[in-house]
Amino acid sequence: MTPAKAPSRPLKVTLVSHSDLLGGAAVVTYRLMEALRRHGVDAQMVVYTKLSDDPYVHLIGSRWIRGVKFMAERICIAIANGINRANLFSVSIANIGMPIHKHPLVRQADVVVLGWINQGLMSLNGIRKLASLNKPIIWTMHDMWNLTGICHHAHECRGYLRQCGHCQFLSGTSSADLSHAVWLKKRKLYSTVPISFVAVSNWLAGCCRASSLLRNCDVRVIPNAFPVDSFPTTPRSGVALPTVSPDKNLIVFGAARLDDPIKGLQYAIDALNILFDNNPRLANNSQAVFFGALKNPLAFEQLRFPYTHVGRINDPLTLRCLYASAKVVLSTSLYETLPGTLIEGQAAGCLPVTFGRGGQDDIVEHMVNGYIAEYCNAKSVAQGIEWAMSQTPDRNRLHESVRLKFSSDIVAQKYIDLFNELLKRS
Repeated sequence: MTPAKAPSRPLKVTLVSHSDLLGGAAVVTYRLMEALRRHGVDAQMVVYTKLSDDPYVHLIGSRWIRGVKFMAERICIAIANGINRANLFSVSIANIGMPIHKHPLVRQADVVVLGWINQGLMSLNGIRKLASLNKPIIWTMHDMWNLTGICHHAHECRGYLRQCGHCQFLSGTSSADLSHAVWLKKRKLYSTVPISFVAVSNWLAGCCRASSLLRNCDVRVIPNAFPVDSFPTTPRSGVALPTVSPDKNLIVFGAARLDDPIKGLQYAIDALNILFDNNPRLANNSQAVFFGALKNPLAFEQLRFPYTHVGRINDPLTLRCLYASAKVVLSTSLYETLPGTLIEGQAAGCLPVTFGRGGQDDIVEHMVNGYIAEYCNAKSVAQGIEWAMSQTPDRNRLHESVRLKFSSDIVAQKYIDLFNELLKRS
């Protein structure tokens, strides 16, 4: 890398992300950009899909070109998988992408930060071309894709510890399948291109250090940025909460799509039914509130516990006041790199109840500021909810503990320190 001097002008940082607001990874990347700008960094985003009207977020390419790139990658995956659509979006192969290295904001940047860049935004070869610009590249990992061949979450598979093949998301049983081919490409890329990887949780960093692809790479831990101080610990007057009983103890469960299999909704339903059967007094004094989209309209057909499904909540203030009105924030996700709902709920004074497979351990200290239930055990989840309901936590103290770890400003400063370290080294 050609030696570079730290600029005397404001640091120019370009963040590359599939979107600014579509999906959790996009939202936290957008929050990071905002926080960096508050710290005097000239931070801007280049995205594939833009939902905000922010002038510092820039689309790349035409809508037609972006659509072609997206479909081309999906078609390759479908063909390799025997035209099976079941796992079409569980994997990415990064064989095609936009010419990010040619974008003016990327060429002008002192540092480039990659976020979630799949589904047509960047190819592995595009990352190699980006490296030819001789500027520090930071790659923030929001799921497991960087350390596997093609999957975003490995589930119980441990193929990534050695080398991928026999992929559970592909038809066939070949050790030289598409996952292995992409694994080989990643191995070559990582061994020849200097990239500083950022894991958003200690759990994800541990997976990286154990993996065959990233065990010898530079992997740091910096959590996602959250606007913690914008979460009140008591509901604000004048904010209407949809179909919520004001005299009930609320248990909040939220996701972009509630019945996405990875969210483990059935474990939450089973746990609540256990409480309904075994602790009717608690059930009668409580209400479960689910927010997010549903693909299956009958998902709650078996739920006996008092509940309401409010659909998507698009207004941030409404969501924050819902958390502030609740006692428990519940997550039964099977895998989470750093679950945002738990951080947001805790920032509003809720006690999290969750499984511990993922970044939950960075948020919850068992039976201190939340409850870590036995993995995939609905009875243990029910016990956790009972425990949380019996507590009278200091909501402001919970809020402060989250602010000290996850506030946007603290996270932004960690990135700025990393930028300066890499620029000094280059």
